[in-house]
Amino acid sequence: MTAASHDTLVRRLALMLVKLNQGEKLDPRQLAIDFNVNLRTIQRDIHERLSCLSLEKTRGQYHLDPALLGKLTLKDIDRFASLAGVKGLFPGLSQDVLRALFDSRVQSALLVKGHHYEDLRGKEQAFKQLEQAIIGRQNVGFCYPSEGRFKSYEVEPYKLINNKGVWYLAARHNGKLKTFSFSKIERLALGEVTFTPDQALDSSLASEDGIWLSEQSIEIVLRVDKGVAAYFKRRKLIANQVIEKELADGSLIVSAKVGHQNQVLPIVRYWIPNIRIISPVGLQDEFEATLRDYLCKHDTQKD
Repeated sequence: MTAASHDTLVRRLALMLVKLNQGEKLDPRQLAIDFNVNLRTIQRDIHERLSCLSLEKTRGQYHLDPALLGKLTLKDIDRFASLAGVKGLFPGLSQDVLRALFDSRVQSALLVKGHHYEDLRGKEQAFKQLEQAIIGRQNVGFCYPSEGRFKSYEVEPYKLINNKGVWYLAARHNGKLKTFSFSKIERLALGEVTFTPDQALDSSLASEDGIWLSEQSIEIVLRVDKGVAAYFKRRKLIANQVIEKELADGSLIVSAKVGHQNQVLPIVRYWIPNIRIISPVGLQDEFEATLRDYLCKHDTQKD
């Protein structure tokens, strides 16, 4: 499925959910006309993508159980429509899991960023355990590869984050916020200790664009040449990107508060020579030094 077709599907499902939430009935034939698709497509939406809602059918039209009317916010609808359109995003996603997304406690455990996904078959039970640990604010222990060997960790789990198709666990370990690749976690075990959640940390996780997480962010300021400025104005190419100023020559001053400089440096490399680091002072010099080292090594290998 292309990004464009996925977006069209999500918009269609969202509009259908809005109608259902408001107590309207869905007429498949009329919807096919309204969305300019064939009747079979609408039937698939209702019978497969929205099947977990257990819609009631009356004289050929579908409606929501009266007990559920008006209970979805626009944010709920957007979340559900996105997930219903890409069921493969969750490992072993079932109708029960989709239905559970209406439960605000479950919603608080998941943070989805992006529509592509990795294959996590065989990890379904561990995923569910982590989800429940987050909801219950319960410590977990596991083994994780570090410096060439597996180490034991006991952490306070905060969020399961899907970023660019890869699942990560955001957790506090020894007082520090860290991220762990979910697929690399082994021997997961629920602990007996519970913890009091940090609401400020929860809010920070929700607003963060990437997975380089830190409770102490750094601000990086860049100058973007006018030749590529349009790309940065069109959408955020850097985590937490803010366009601070557009200069008279068309170039931009862009800032980003990030947990690690590696959230920004790959973008700087990609847009060489049209982007330059203004601050922190010295970071541009460090960046250029790494490029010189790379070129020297490359030239040596050619000789």
